[in-house]
Amino acid sequence: MSEWLRIGVLASVLLALFGCSESDGNPAAPAGPGGGAGGTGGAPAVVQEGTCELPAGVESDFATRIGCRADFDALASLPLDQSIPGARSGKVVLDQQDGDKIYFQNSTKYAIHYEFASTHLSGNGRPFVEDLATFNSGQYSSPERRFILGAITYYEGPGTWTLEMAPYDTASSAMMTKLYEAVKSHTYFGPALAFHPTSESVALEAAKAGAAMPTVSTTELYRGIDYQPLNLGSVVGRLRFFNAAELASKYVDFQDIVVLDEIPNDITVVSGMITDEFQTPLSHVNVLAVNRKTPNMGLRGASQNPALRALEGQWVKFTVGAFEYSVVPATDAEAAADWEARRPKGVALPALNLDERSLKNVEDIVDESSGELLQGIKTAILAYGAKTAHYSILAKTEGVPVRKAFGVPIYYYVQFMEDNGFYDQIDQMLADPTFVNDPAVRDQRLKKLRDDMMLGAVSQELQDLLRAKLDTDFPKTSMRFRTSTNSEDLDGFPCAGCYESHTGRIDKATGELDWPDVLDALRETWASIWLFRTFEERRYHSIDHKSVGMGLLVHHNFPEEEANGVAITANPFDPLQLQPGFYVNVQFGGASEVVHPPPGITTDNFVYYFNEPGQPTTYTSHSNLVPEGQTVLTRRQIYDLGVALDAIHQRFSKAYGPGAGNNDWYAMDVEFKYDDEDSTPGDAKLIVKQARPYPGRGK
Repeated sequence: MSEWLRIGVLASVLLALFGCSESDGNPAAPAGPGGGAGGTGGAPAVVQEGTCELPAGVESDFATRIGCRADFDALASLPLDQSIPGARSGKVVLDQQDGDKIYFQNSTKYAIHYEFASTHLSGNGRPFVEDLATFNSGQYSSPERRFILGAITYYEGPGTWTLEMAPYDTASSAMMTKLYEAVKSHTYFGPALAFHPTSESVALEAAKAGAAMPTVSTTELYRGIDYQPLNLGSVVGRLRFFNAAELASKYVDFQDIVVLDEIPNDITVVSGMITDEFQTPLSHVNVLAVNRKTPNMGLRGASQNPALRALEGQWVKFTVGAFEYSVVPATDAEAAADWEARRPKGVALPALNLDERSLKNVEDIVDESSGELLQGIKTAILAYGAKTAHYSILAKTEGVPVRKAFGVPIYYYVQFMEDNGFYDQIDQMLADPTFVNDPAVRDQRLKKLRDDMMLGAVSQELQDLLRAKLDTDFPKTSMRFRTSTNSEDLDGFPCAGCYESHTGRIDKATGELDWPDVLDALRETWASIWLFRTFEERRYHSIDHKSVGMGLLVHHNFPEEEANGVAITANPFDPLQLQPGFYVNVQFGGASEVVHPPPGITTDNFVYYFNEPGQPTTYTSHSNLVPEGQTVLTRRQIYDLGVALDAIHQRFSKAYGPGAGNNDWYAMDVEFKYDDEDSTPGDAKLIVKQARPYPGRGK
């Protein structure tokens, strides 16, 4: 059981991270351009000041009423991470064994309820406050609890005061109403106070209170937010505007800061990005921004923002902050100095292991006999690639369902490239100044290379091994050939989504594998090493292109998946891990609509508190591909996912987390599907596709 660090704030900010500004103690309107473009997404005040209770300039441990904005500011916590920009939150304690006395605690000095209660409400004529574990297990779940615990949060964007309770709190509607009425009668903003349910279970109980306790939903709070910081940072670059569709035919530079009308499916390396549309934290382009350490944000109407448009084509300093952003003019000298300071120093890949030629079942890929999990994974990567190595661990982890699979070693990719003269072709391109200096030429020549690779001869040795393996273990089964390279999931070069996998299909007339289609799938998967966007990623990191090798992870494909999703095995908005949970983004049907849904399509996004009482879920958005009121996954399916995510988190912690001597925040990035191909329709079963270290770990 863990204490509640920021009660309920996650419910409205997982997808929409926003900023704030203050003036004279009251919420302010959005900041306008001043020497450049900037903003916070603020809103006018909705309540008036009252009579302050706390003395100005004197730190107070608590107050028994909030009489003015200055009182609230003196007690409320500053955000501890980027998940709560634009929100101020202060904890509140109601003591039912002391005449329902209410305390607004100094949430900067006392970060958790327990710290305040054990200091000020224990002994000296009062009942003693138990130890932390007993306090947590009782005060958030017992019907006979002494305290009713909550937080007041002011959301700057929509200008809304809310009362919130922990998403796993099992308080009855009567308890919620009691706390609500107490806060309302002891605060100057009481007439404007609304209850904000922080999870589905809290919402169901709160609804029983009816009109006695007005509520505001996450969706309503979300509508008031204009600014969404995703990856914080500051860079100098040239500000350029594009329609996302134009990126297929126009080229961007490493030093460009791009403003886009929509979220692109992909983008080559840029210095920073602003999108009109809000992104999900697990969107492909945000994962790329985290990998590349480039600032990224959403801003409604950015592509038509007059202050931004006035700086189009100029060098600017672009800053994405937890509360606000800024875009201000910069000089040529500043641009040159900034680029020199942040230019990647280069990543050298370890030498490949080309001695391994066996097509191995995944369980046999990683040797764990030494007890050093990370070293076993690293060794396997050199022969079979990272995806296969990590899948090998998944296949041997209880509670994690995966497809039966095998690995094709990197040796056969290198053999294919050498036997067909493709490395010589690459050497000629790299020696050509027009190829090196002109992105259009690079794009054209790389496409020709990929076309040539589709005509290349696959060695008879590999064909014989592959036929024998498929005929024996996967008869009459369509097979997915998935990329598994030595240049992914690295600390300096994660390269998530760099490559493309392909499927060898069944001949409908014979029911057997279509062998020419299998070989095409094999070649096209290998050829994805030479996609333009992938080449540019390596060029940005100064990686030797020929040092990259691709193994293959091979298993039956997913022809009829019912749901597709991605998850992080920790709460990415709680870096101190005081409120652990799993962040999940899932959609009905295929993968293309998960991390970048088409315009107008929404997905289920939620935090699942798997290790908390009642295992509550906090949804930040719902899919509109399922009937209103329903969710993509059932409670049973969510539970099965939680079991797998928990097992994955624990298993890989020995390689990438504190169990491996790392002290940083840690999580695994997991892809999964629910497939009903082998089960009763409507009863789809979980299948985990892959797991890799989350690129934002420790940052």
